[in-house]
Amino acid sequence: MIVPRIVPGIVPRIVPRIVTVWCPDWPVVAAGVAPTVPAAVLRANRVIARSPAAALAGVRSGHRRREAQRCCPELIVLDHDPARDARQFEAVIRAVAELSPRLDVVEPGWLCLAARGPSRYFGGDEALAERLTAVVTGVLDSLGLASAPVGVGVADGRVAATIAARRADVTIAGPAVVAPGESASYLAGLTVGWLREVGEAAPELVELFIRLGLSTLGDLAALPAGDVYARFGSAGLHVHRLAGGGDDRPPGTTDPPAEWSTERAFGEPVEHLETVVFVAKQLADELVATLAGGGRVCTRVIVIAETEHGERSERAWYRAVGLSSSAIVERVRWQLEGWIAQPGALTGGVTLLRLVPDQVRGDDGDQLGLWGGRSQADHDAMRAVTRLTGLFGEQAVCVPAWRGGRLPAERYQWVSAAAADLEDPSGRLSPGDGPWPGGSPRPSPSVVFTEPLDVEVVDEQGGAIRVSGRGEVSASPAALVVRGAARPLRAWAGPWLIDQRWWEPRRHRRVAQFQVVTDDGEAYLVAAEQQQWWILAAYA
Repeated sequence: MIVPRIVPGIVPRIVPRIVTVWCPDWPVVAAGVAPTVPAAVLRANRVIARSPAAALAGVRSGHRRREAQRCCPELIVLDHDPARDARQFEAVIRAVAELSPRLDVVEPGWLCLAARGPSRYFGGDEALAERLTAVVTGVLDSLGLASAPVGVGVADGRVAATIAARRADVTIAGPAVVAPGESASYLAGLTVGWLREVGEAAPELVELFIRLGLSTLGDLAALPAGDVYARFGSAGLHVHRLAGGGDDRPPGTTDPPAEWSTERAFGEPVEHLETVVFVAKQLADELVATLAGGGRVCTRVIVIAETEHGERSERAWYRAVGLSSSAIVERVRWQLEGWIAQPGALTGGVTLLRLVPDQVRGDDGDQLGLWGGRSQADHDAMRAVTRLTGLFGEQAVCVPAWRGGRLPAERYQWVSAAAADLEDPSGRLSPGDGPWPGGSPRPSPSVVFTEPLDVEVVDEQGGAIRVSGRGEVSASPAALVVRGAARPLRAWAGPWLIDQRWWEPRRHRRVAQFQVVTDDGEAYLVAAEQQQWWILAAYA
């Protein structure tokens, strides 16, 4: 059923009935972790999913690694693997597509579909929700994931349906169905934090709402739309519309013409996934550039792939904030890997790849600050990485990502450029604001040696400097001896003590870090471990 909703200050729009299927903490479920095992999946050093056992121990989404391990010392930390999550979720997508072929996959573990046709066929929203719950539960059971929870929500608009699905598994038994026309009242009593949970508002905007006293969605919806727009801009107007039960498809959204689609037909069938993904990168760049030329961004794209034997994979992918080139390529990879993983689904090489922008809107852009932010050099670096990826393959090109640690070599790790967001590296590179007790103070060294250099630190008489377990030095360091050559020290600072894994004798490490400056102005980070000195890093 389609129900009209009137949002104050906005042209009335018809808000469609939407069904959302939500599998909570899907990255942990896809990893095959039993509910009784405390485990969490981390991305950018923050928890994005945790097992029921970890949740009972107090681990929450958004916790940093140390916070999560403090709540649950026996926590098993798993790396984020979007490709694995997508492959496991492919069976759920195919099962739901048997009931309604036209569906949107937002991310692994989360999909939406229009309720109108399926609801009429199965006898109402409640019957449809029950049927979807049974189908998805059956698929998870066949995958050996019988204990995985499932939430199904039906409401007016995608956001209300998504919130209903996420609350269905927590607050009630079975699916959650919001009566037609009641989405606004359903949302009114919920906190504004739900806008952040469903990816419709930035955390900073939600925090600002809370500081201003707008603690619930009803408080936000009660404000005049014009005032919200004047104070918070288009982002505020967007969430104001959603808080009032409106649709997430803004008034400026259009259905793009057919000529905006991009495709590539292969003269010879392609049997290598990396080759198809490389072509997808070219098509995505072309599509995004075409839309950007008109000040538009794609929020829903349909990816179509065909083989020489007539097999066809067609999937719609949705992202509220818009799909960048890297986001489109990532979803193409997910779709193709899931297609390949299905037994008997693919018997020949790919002969056609097509990207169809199904829903676009005006691009509001980003307001850059006077200092900081992305520069032309950042864009040039991104293009260089993309070019190298095309020449040498995705696994051959890596970029740094923050992992966290006290020693310089532990703080960042190399990840595949294909799995990283090159257009917005802030989440990948940001070290956050949490302290690392025992780590050397900022600024961080500019050069970290892959293999630490063996050196000696001596006093004025040439005797070796010793460091006690309490961090006491036997004398003031006077020189750094590198390959037999003594280099006098102008200044030194430290030590910063690291005492790691003291509860595991075989893995216990006690390290003392020092900063030293030689007479010629060179600065180094040196460390003493078991009375052996090393140069770990150098400062520019």
